[in-house]
Amino acid sequence: MFMKMIRKGIIMFTEIFAYDFMQRAILAVVAISIFAPILGMFLILRRQSLMSDTLSHVSLAGVAFGIMLGVSTTWSTIAVVTVAAVVLEYLRTVYKHYMEISTAILMSLGLAISLIIMSKSGNAGSVSLEQYLFGSIITISQEQVIALFVIAVIVLLLTILFIRPMYILTFDEDTALVDGLPVRLMSILFNVVTGIAIALTIPAAGALLVSTIMVLPASIAMRLGKNFKSVIFIGILIGFIGMVAGIIGSYYWETPASATITMIFISIFLLVSLVGMLGKKL
Repeated sequence: MFMKMIRKGIIMFTEIFAYDFMQRAILAVVAISIFAPILGMFLILRRQSLMSDTLSHVSLAGVAFGIMLGVSTTWSTIAVVTVAAVVLEYLRTVYKHYMEISTAILMSLGLAISLIIMSKSGNAGSVSLEQYLFGSIITISQEQVIALFVIAVIVLLLTILFIRPMYILTFDEDTALVDGLPVRLMSILFNVVTGIAIALTIPAAGALLVSTIMVLPASIAMRLGKNFKSVIFIGILIGFIGMVAGIIGSYYWETPASATITMIFISIFLLVSLVGMLGKKL
């Protein structure tokens, strides 16, 4: 009886790989689980957690421009988010001690532009905008999967090559300046890479949930890791487990994939926090 249940479970688990859309979805979340925790960790340490939320909202303006102009929404989103990432760095220097002001300005601007453009584009565009709001990982294309792996490789290589300069920049910009590092250029490039990664993730995760998927794995890893590199490895591992489990769970529970992934990450975060609190008491 027990062996029968195991065989049945294996059959149910493997059947999802028979569908092309599920294969693409699994590959997409594997790619996202590589770069999202890395970027999320730097965002948290730089106290820019809201930047992912801001750029995801600004990306809606890119989607709206793409729909209005009849061009690829992916490229229009990347273009808009890249510009926004540069502007965000400028605003960060202007409001150095009030980072939330720059994020609020850009978030409001992005939403306002997207709503104005979509109001002039008719009802045909509103459906596409809704898809970008909530995401649909099961409808992701092969080209989008390849793009996600490309940005994953880029982020991974940049992290390996520039982990020390980024470490110094993240924790102490003054020390980075003394060491002769191009602080402003590095900050802008980090924002641009993060913006592009968010733009590519949005079709799968949705603009409303992409920041959660980027920040939560890193937040959990920071509770478990003992040093900088271990946090990166743990974050990637948690991102992989949470996202794959979310995809499989959404398939069997018939729930939205991005929402299911988010709930799993939140559950892991609460579990780790609870264990940590109990450990301190003991």
